[in-house]
Amino acid sequence: MKLLSEFKEGVWISLDAVRANKMRSILATLGIVIGVVTVTLMGTAIGGVRRAFLKSISAIGGDVLYVSRRSWFIDSEAEWIRTQKRPRLNLTQTRMLKRQFTSARAIAPVVDIGQTLKVGNRESMGVHIIGTTDEFQITSGVAVAQGRFLSPGEVEGGRPVCVIGLEVATNFFPNISPLGQKLRIGSSTFEVVGVLEKQGSFLGMVSLDNQAIIPIQTLVSSFWNDPDCTLHVKALDIGRLEETKEELRGAMRKIRRLAPSDPDDFAINQQEMFVKMFNRVVGTIGSVGLFITGLSLFVGGIGIMNIMFVSVAERTREIGIRKAIGAKRRTILLQFLIEAASICLLGGLVALAIAFPLTLVMGRFLPATLSLPVAGLALAVSLVTGLASGFFPAWRAARMNPVDALRNE
Repeated sequence: MKLLSEFKEGVWISLDAVRANKMRSILATLGIVIGVVTVTLMGTAIGGVRRAFLKSISAIGGDVLYVSRRSWFIDSEAEWIRTQKRPRLNLTQTRMLKRQFTSARAIAPVVDIGQTLKVGNRESMGVHIIGTTDEFQITSGVAVAQGRFLSPGEVEGGRPVCVIGLEVATNFFPNISPLGQKLRIGSSTFEVVGVLEKQGSFLGMVSLDNQAIIPIQTLVSSFWNDPDCTLHVKALDIGRLEETKEELRGAMRKIRRLAPSDPDDFAINQQEMFVKMFNRVVGTIGSVGLFITGLSLFVGGIGIMNIMFVSVAERTREIGIRKAIGAKRRTILLQFLIEAASICLLGGLVALAIAFPLTLVMGRFLPATLSLPVAGLALAVSLVTGLASGFFPAWRAARMNPVDALRNE
């Protein structure tokens, strides 16, 4: 109870001191304000970027493995040249994998090419033409907004049909239903049987709505007779993804007739690779941001410490009187620590008031909001900075000899 009473008394004394020196307190908090604004905006921005990134790569699928000739991330030019010499993954190997590999819910070969898409006098050269099978709907998780997806019969027969993205449907068929309409891809005519739901973009660079999906046999007969496929393999159980990956690796080595001593001439990619790369980049950015924030808080802390030393010097006689009538060292120490913490918390609140409208502006570009954990972190940083900066002045005040303090003019 006595400690609580001392704490309350210290709070009132420190608030009176802050009110009595408003301008000095405001100037002392400038460094803290800058540091806390930096912490708040950095935390909010990183959180927004993370949410946007995870939403974007959700199109990859956490339970889908991607088999291709090369890895998504290649460290050197020599490795890139080496992977270019690997044999292609063809449709025959895809069929063999589907027969031999039983740990997959679906396996879809995918070939992405660039072709001009035309409807009447209008054309677009930026549409992604994807050749695949009916199982692509399972491996990619795409949903159909109108019509239907490719059927197994259309895939096997190489029928001239297609499923288009929402952007293609909007651009070429703005006022009519796209279903049953004809469009030309290269020199071939296709009938639209379905329109996909809106998917957005991948990493803000590639629109997933600007595509047309056709049967892979049609792509082979019309555009590329020996395509280099990427195999999308959806695991039966995401909890056994690593086991599935190893089983898939063994099956692919057998299909591609590799000796036990031969290195893999293919790569198995997955969503986790993007997440690890993102975490490395964010970690680097965060380290730089923390360094800048640390400098701001260090400068602000030095300012607070200087102000507290001045405050102790100005109130030496007051300290002597309090100690002479029985105040303990811890009481004096607590009083000045609370004063330093109060000044820094004031700076933290001002910083949050500045950061909040800035995060609203940021929210127009990123899914970023000033969350309670970030605000709590900002205030905690302010409090710790105040306690650290005010400790030495408070310790000096607490150790004063009351006789010497009372002699001070």
